[in-house]
Amino acid sequence: MRLIRGIHNIELANQEDEQGSVLTIGNFDGVHLGHQRVIKALVNKAQELNAVPVVMVFEPQPQELFTPESAPARLTRLRDKYTLLKKLGVKRLLCVTFNARFASLSAEAFVSDLLVAQLNINHLIIGDDFKFGKGRTGDFKMLCRAGEKFGFGVSDTASYKLENCRISSTAIRDALQRDALDEAQAMLGRPYSIIGRVFHGDKRGRTLGFPTANVHLKRRVSPVAGVYAVSVRIDGKVLAGVANIGSRPSVNGIRQQLEVHIFDFDQEIYGQSIEVVLMKSLRKEQRFSSLEQLKSQIEIDSKRARSFFETR
Repeated sequence: MRLIRGIHNIELANQEDEQGSVLTIGNFDGVHLGHQRVIKALVNKAQELNAVPVVMVFEPQPQELFTPESAPARLTRLRDKYTLLKKLGVKRLLCVTFNARFASLSAEAFVSDLLVAQLNINHLIIGDDFKFGKGRTGDFKMLCRAGEKFGFGVSDTASYKLENCRISSTAIRDALQRDALDEAQAMLGRPYSIIGRVFHGDKRGRTLGFPTANVHLKRRVSPVAGVYAVSVRIDGKVLAGVANIGSRPSVNGIRQQLEVHIFDFDQEIYGQSIEVVLMKSLRKEQRFSSLEQLKSQIEIDSKRARSFFETR
């Protein structure tokens, strides 16, 4: 799958083939089961029309630009979306830089200049509540009229949603905040996990007898926080461990990060990508008055995590 960063790079991608495109637009945060139904329809429609299945996302997400203080926590980073969408058969992921200039683009220009002229759109799959263009004047009805004018089809994502099942990124965030990991997994179609590269930390865990692999969350707000029993996927292996996700208040931490202690593991993995799968919530993050108290709690957390895996 090709990642196209910015609409200025669409022309370069189009030079390789002149097929039209079947497009869907959205945040696709989490790429949950509802999203997967839409992507399946996208891929099938593209095969029917001998076109390229394309997903358009925005970075930052619109709410992160307009109201950053109330923007929701992200379930997935762009890298994770890329991996998940590729597995579903998407051929191009168009990442549009969402800034004041793009936000000022009129609805008419969005259709004629971007969808028609640059993406050579054959069919669009979009939610009937989708709003776009300066002042959010563009909507589903306007797209249907434009489709008749420019010769592309338009269909509503509602026809692809799961029946009798309310699935949304918001509902998944709510489940994660309540540590209802099973609920989140049922909506995602997979366990919730965090993927990232291991970086050099302050080595504090090593001095406490619990060396950790540290991963930057690279998001403004994390949808989860606390201590968890986790499975760690690295180099094709699945290992057990215990992880803290948060700002580390006991050591005056500020930036949110993930620290995972992998049981019975002593390899150097700096710079490597790992996937940390949340299996069970153990407790919320809390501040301890001394490093001795923190060490004592980590020992308790580790025993509880080991016990969880032993009983599975």
